[in-house]
Amino acid sequence: MNLTKTRTVSIAATAAIAAVALTATSGAFATAEQTPTFQEFSGSTYQDTDGQFIVNGDEPAGSKGDLRQFYDSMVASPKHVAEDGLIVNRVNGVDDKWSAATALNLTYCVSTTFGSNHAGIVNAMAGGTALWENASSKVNFVYVSSQNGSCNTSNNNVVFSVQPVNTNQYIARAFFPSTKKSSRNILVDDSIFTSGSWTPANIIGHELGHTLGFRHEHTRPESGTCFEDNNWRALTPYDSVSIMHYPQCNGGSANLTFSSYDAVGVRAVYGS
Repeated sequence: MNLTKTRTVSIAATAAIAAVALTATSGAFATAEQTPTFQEFSGSTYQDTDGQFIVNGDEPAGSKGDLRQFYDSMVASPKHVAEDGLIVNRVNGVDDKWSAATALNLTYCVSTTFGSNHAGIVNAMAGGTALWENASSKVNFVYVSSQNGSCNTSNNNVVFSVQPVNTNQYIARAFFPSTKKSSRNILVDDSIFTSGSWTPANIIGHELGHTLGFRHEHTRPESGTCFEDNNWRALTPYDSVSIMHYPQCNGGSANLTFSSYDAVGVRAVYGS
């Protein structure tokens, strides 16, 4: 397994601010003696090609203001207590999810700028979307190939775009349902095709979990590491083999595969 891409940032005291790329890494979180200032934290946080800051490995904070909110919430929040698997993101105390109508029509395009990798990404998207669609009849991703030639965040004919990126910070990253349209894309590096036992479809499946509102399973206390924040609600018992659990964060599977609890969780939010 390729163990080359790692990005970790964390702080001690009452909270940990962390970024671990979705990549086949074995890196653990580094711990500082003092909580960094916001200036220090923002200066060390990766800023993506579209200007967004990347936190928690593959989750975007759209602006400097969003990054500041993330920083403030982390510094202010003590580590959460154990709760009863798949967990859903929360925004202002409400589940971060699509409306029932949109969840059945999650349209997307795959940019032609992938070049020779285009067919491989299309296939990976088909495999990744099938994982969630097979678990819930209330979730339906729709590939709109006619929009591939103008596949970007400005294209209002699709809910989101899938675009290439050239980075050593992550394999892929996505967005949450609450993300504004101008930042709603999945960016994929070509290392997706050389990630060992992590298949392209499963990597995309992980990212699609974020697009449905699901958080990293390893932020739960049972993981014992890689804590991110408290902004989530538990849907199932803790699941170390969830597709949303990084293997390098004390995961129970090295393959990033879709689990039975992942299926239970998506049905809990969107219906069966």
